[in-house]
Amino acid sequence: MSAPRRIAFLLLERYSLLCLAYAREALRAADQWLGGRSIESLLLSREGRPALSASGEALHVHAALGAAPPALDALVVVAEQPPEAGEHDFIDAQLNPLVHAVLRRQGRLIGLGCGVAWFARSGALDGRRVAVPALHAPALASLRPAAIVSRRSHEMDAALLSASTGAGTLALMLAWIESEHGEACARAIKRQFGSEAGSGDSGKAAAVPSSGLRSSKLEEALSLMSANLGEPLSTEDIAGLVGVSRRQLERLFKQHLDTLPARWYLEQRLERARRLLIEGSQSILQIGLSCGFTSGAHFSNAYRQHYGHTPREERSARAEAWRALAEPLRGRKEPSTP
Repeated sequence: MSAPRRIAFLLLERYSLLCLAYAREALRAADQWLGGRSIESLLLSREGRPALSASGEALHVHAALGAAPPALDALVVVAEQPPEAGEHDFIDAQLNPLVHAVLRRQGRLIGLGCGVAWFARSGALDGRRVAVPALHAPALASLRPAAIVSRRSHEMDAALLSASTGAGTLALMLAWIESEHGEACARAIKRQFGSEAGSGDSGKAAAVPSSGLRSSKLEEALSLMSANLGEPLSTEDIAGLVGVSRRQLERLFKQHLDTLPARWYLEQRLERARRLLIEGSQSILQIGLSCGFTSGAHFSNAYRQHYGHTPREERSARAEAWRALAEPLRGRKEPSTP
């Protein structure tokens, strides 16, 4: 019997619990389909302390990053933000040695949320397509200009895999599992997830500016919008703040993102609301107001037009599935990996 594939998840501050749950549940289902004991996963944090997610969940981990076994078949970084300049020592001293060890074993590097940006200093992103949240695409392009920032929610490019959203994570894991274990295995897992497994990209590109065609005015506008999701600015106000006319701003959005400023802004607010509905505990009205909608009805109508169902239906339909995904992760320390 061959040795099990060993996969480590590094959980960095305020990571997405949804991305983690989708990834680990897909691997668990694959292991079950393969007869068990074929895939081992372990959780890591910087210093071995419980890792706090974006939704406030503190998960126990197996070990600190520095104590991770070097013989890994895949290293998964789950992060909500790209690294800041002060993180370079941590990356060079602790993360990159493990990154290079994985690559020497012809393993896989996987970034979820903004996790792929943490591989940038290793050189692993150079010439590779990577998926990151639209908000952080300009930062990654500046951090590693040789990386090719994708418009999709997930990418598989040689040894580098990445997903920018929870749905993209599930789509990525299914694609990876199919490449490793065959179509029958991936199809069986997809049936377990039902409609969730079809919500990754749907062939539609995410609105991410091309790293080679960035505009400083566009980046300023994107930053302003992302910083004001709760109290949306008008298109005229945004144009004035970045020093262009409304028409010029609309041309920039059309050229680089193939959409209009108001549409992109609304989609970011709805995306944030959807994540809060899935991961948070606030009421639907509180979430709507915090994402810049003026009333419950305004929020519900905009949500239904974009996603095809109301926020209440979203939360109700996902409640059972979410508990099934997250329960194995909550406050439970798994057996140590030898």
